[in-house]
Amino acid sequence: MNWTLGISAYYHDSAAALLRDGQIIAAAQEERFTRIKNDPDFPRQAIEFCLRYGGLDAKDLDGVVFYDKPVLKFTRLLETYLAVAPGGWRTFPEVVSNWLGGKLDLRKTIREELPGLRPDCPILFTAHHQAHAASAFYPSPFTEAAILTIDAVGEWATTTIGRGRGDAIELLQELRFPHSLGMLYSAFTDYCGFRINSGEYKLMGLAPYGEPIYAKAILRELLDLKADGSFWMNLDCFNFLRGTTMTNGRFHRLLGGPPRRPEEAIEQRHMDAARSIQVVTEEVVLRLARHARALTGEKHLCLAGGVALNCVANGRLLREHIFDRIWIQPAASDAGGALGAALAAWHAQRNQTSPLPEKADAMRGALLGPEYPDEQIEAALRRHGAKFQRLPTADLLEATVQLLQSGKVIGWFQGRMEFGPRALGNRSILGDARSAQMQSVMNLKVKFRESFRPFAPIVRRERASEYFDLTEESPYMLLVAPVLPALRLPVPAGAKGLELLKQARSTLPAVTHVDYSARIQTVARQDNPLLHELLLRFEAATQCGVLVNTSFNVRGEPIVCSPEDAYRCFVHTEMDYLVMGNFLLDRAGQPARPADRRVAPQRD
Repeated sequence: MNWTLGISAYYHDSAAALLRDGQIIAAAQEERFTRIKNDPDFPRQAIEFCLRYGGLDAKDLDGVVFYDKPVLKFTRLLETYLAVAPGGWRTFPEVVSNWLGGKLDLRKTIREELPGLRPDCPILFTAHHQAHAASAFYPSPFTEAAILTIDAVGEWATTTIGRGRGDAIELLQELRFPHSLGMLYSAFTDYCGFRINSGEYKLMGLAPYGEPIYAKAILRELLDLKADGSFWMNLDCFNFLRGTTMTNGRFHRLLGGPPRRPEEAIEQRHMDAARSIQVVTEEVVLRLARHARALTGEKHLCLAGGVALNCVANGRLLREHIFDRIWIQPAASDAGGALGAALAAWHAQRNQTSPLPEKADAMRGALLGPEYPDEQIEAALRRHGAKFQRLPTADLLEATVQLLQSGKVIGWFQGRMEFGPRALGNRSILGDARSAQMQSVMNLKVKFRESFRPFAPIVRRERASEYFDLTEESPYMLLVAPVLPALRLPVPAGAKGLELLKQARSTLPAVTHVDYSARIQTVARQDNPLLHELLLRFEAATQCGVLVNTSFNVRGEPIVCSPEDAYRCFVHTEMDYLVMGNFLLDRAGQPARPADRRVAPQRD
């Protein structure tokens, strides 16, 4: 038996993943344990969880694999500083100090962090985009596919096109730093007042409120885009090479004013900027995909890298039918690099060139994190002095359906925690998609976040096409598709911007975005039997097969991991009920708590 541990760390969203004979056993992000959103530190607790779940000690590992090549990355940093000197002098001492403090000699760091590791246990390194490509291709249901990876930057590569066949992945072409679609999108994220590496999805959610009035200017002034999707950025409009900000005055003048500060009001120009860069991003992705199809001749496509989390672009790619099928790694950003690194090393060791037999999605619904039996849940609740009922599963489901019908907001904590940025039904907050008030209630009273943020619908896979223009499954909430025209409601003429929030767009107003789209999760019985049964019972009671699903957390905090996390989040919000394991809790019956809600610490 072979045990392989993959690690990603030191940029953002560090993680660990464990394979047994090439099969994915466990994976988790460090943030879920430390409660520091996007925690970049060495994933000590994530590794501890993976080993514990596999019943291992460090001495039992047969290989440890890191998700990029630190010497190459350090070389890129040094060459960049030299190229722009004397620009960049403000950040140079701190960056170099951090690298010399342990990032360069990672073999030593890993052995220090895993003191039981056998001397003969190899410590290996994959290229960053090789790890992304492996995370996309090997768990996919395809034995042959084109692979597209797009992010900010790895060592040098920012975008790669590759081909996977059997055990072999070949990266055929790449775009190199500083020309990066991920960096470009992050520049607009920062300009609109959201946090880089965590606020890009906010920019995507803001985009439908605006018009793409800057799209032509972006393509004229910021980006020289070619037919094959490659491009050059006009670096005179950006500041990320020389300074501590992403953009400069020339960029700001192009968009009609200075950047928005995080708590300032969102103006129409911010909405228009968001829509414009979203339109440009989609065009780049489509051109890259067409080129990948022509270059590889493959009919299937696998996607990874942070830009692959742009579910609006993914939905557009699906509707264009450039490929017969696409598959997207649910932990597409750096967290998934830990998994990809382990998979790349395992398949390189196999070194088989013949195609693998047909296979299923190996991500197991991305339910790869910790789980807590009812005994542990009850112990945690008693430590908090919580008031609860313990119900048989059938009674619990019926009670949950009745509460959802009556407009209650339900915290839903079941089974193994999800790997990746999306709550997929095990660490979720659920609501009735038919409620016109549900979006504002969840955003302002439960999630404590911006009012414009949309919520995702969950629906049984076999029923999805009755509500949405979607013929493919979407188990990882990574595809946006239109709500069917028959369900849409007209919006008054002249309404624009955030005024659109006041208008119901469909008979499913809680999950229909202002452009009549929805970010859909389809649920299959074999992937999540309990959630599938809840949806089935809700539909039997209401004739509606759709619920709201959003992540079980509040703004600035990672998704909950443990029963303690879930209970604290529950009582410090205006969530109505918590269903955790077989326990049902009414917020109104809980012991009195301080009025101030807890906010998790963050590292900038």
